Amino acid sequence: MRLDDERESSHFEVQSGSGGGGGGGLGGGLGLIGMLLGSRFGIGGIAILVIGAMILGINPLSLLGGGGGAPQVQTGQPDVQALTPVQRISLQVLGSTERRWADIFQAEGQQYPPPTLVFYSQNGMSGCGAAQSAMGPFYCPADQKIYIDTDFFNEMETRFNAPGDFPIGYIIAHEVGHHIQTITGTAEKVRAAQKRASEAEGNALQVAMELQADCYAGVWAARDTNLMEAGDLEEGMRAAQAIGDDTLQKAAGRRPVPESFTHGTAAQRMEWLRKGLDSGDPAQCDTFKGV
Repeated sequence: MRLDDERESSHFEVQSGSGGGGGGGLGGGLGLIGMLLGSRFGIGGIAILVIGAMILGINPLSLLGGGGGAPQVQTGQPDVQALTPVQRISLQVLGSTERRWADIFQAEGQQYPPPTLVFYSQNGMSGCGAAQSAMGPFYCPADQKIYIDTDFFNEMETRFNAPGDFPIGYIIAHEVGHHIQTITGTAEKVRAAQKRASEAEGNALQVAMELQADCYAGVWAARDTNLMEAGDLEEGMRAAQAIGDDTLQKAAGRRPVPESFTHGTAAQRMEWLRKGLDSGDPAQCDTFKGV
């Protein structure tokens, strides 16, 4: 990505410090899952975390912060120059999303309220409960903030073979997509529909949420005409393929079960990211048709 001319967003926080887990046991853990339903990036999401833990014979609550009290966290906004290169790239991407979505909202006579990006290391706290690196990047609708342990970007490169800077942009723009769904009321409507739906129907709605966030990520990239450079599209497609539900289930040694998918197949994720990139139009991101 061409980010040299992009201004970093000023909407960020850095959490420092750690603790022995967080949340409030069973109630806190399940409450966190409920509030984050539909709001986390594909890899390392809470649902995948819980499933993986059970497969490995680990108590999921130990990963979700059960026991040990809440982390002791200090939140602040240091000078941008003190941030790591990956954090600065992340803020340049966030700044770009702010400008592109502000333009889109302004065209509709509306004002765009940007989310805040929170960096933490291994353990943190969100408005939805404990934040831990095993969860992967996620958006919390309760405080309208995106939470990222930047070590996750190393995992994208080493474990999921999705190197490059565009996957960083894809991840952040995907979470911004969930922010768009929250402030436009889409997320609330989907959560209400999920309460009335069967498990399979609820999962299908969840897939539509995630695919729409992928499409919105593509819209952002398409709108920033100076951003994309040779190889970026391929990097994005590689990342989308790596985080498909079928890809992840196969990597875990399991037979893909479509009824259990919550984020979409690799082909679906690549399709909707490409649709956003090709159209640059959020109106083309209606993933709920036929759901």
